[in-house]
Amino acid sequence: MKKKLLVIILSFVFMAGCDALRFAPTENQKQNAWLHNRTAQLAADKARAENVSQQLEGLASLCALQSRSFSSYYGMPKEFPSADTSEQILAQTSWQLAQKSLTESAERPDAWQLADNALELSIGIAALVGGVYGTRAARFLKEARDKSKALKEIVEGNELFKNQHSESAGDFKAAHQNQSAETRKLVVGIKT
Repeated sequence: MKKKLLVIILSFVFMAGCDALRFAPTENQKQNAWLHNRTAQLAADKARAENVSQQLEGLASLCALQSRSFSSYYGMPKEFPSADTSEQILAQTSWQLAQKSLTESAERPDAWQLADNALELSIGIAALVGGVYGTRAARFLKEARDKSKALKEIVEGNELFKNQHSESAGDFKAAHQNQSAETRKLVVGIKT
């Protein structure tokens, strides 16, 4: 029975994927990865054709091979950018795509959203387990999720108050002077 339950839980986790822990690649990122592969391949072809040093030709060839893994990892885009010639690759749209992709890749999931997703996953697993313990665990996790949401709202409200009433910021900090180190660490983590 325990092995069966473990298999069900692991199957659920693998089917759910890790998109809750990081953002899935966007269409821009997929297009950029594919375009990077085309750019690297074209550069390797030109390096061979122009009879450059073996070192530069080797670097270009290795770059083309390495860029294939990025394209594989991100997945194929729905629409492929024009990339048959170096003029098409060096077009302004390619530069804009690279910049959008860079901006999107710097985005990180909100810590609150990650915690909420983890709690939702745990509630789902508890529901799968069922029985008295599963019901209790689900109730406990729902309560934890609600408390987490309430804490987030309180911290956001406090930050808004401090920003709108800067003259009271000193008094506000003084009122929170007796917080434990654990509470301070938690609040700092919430604010970032």
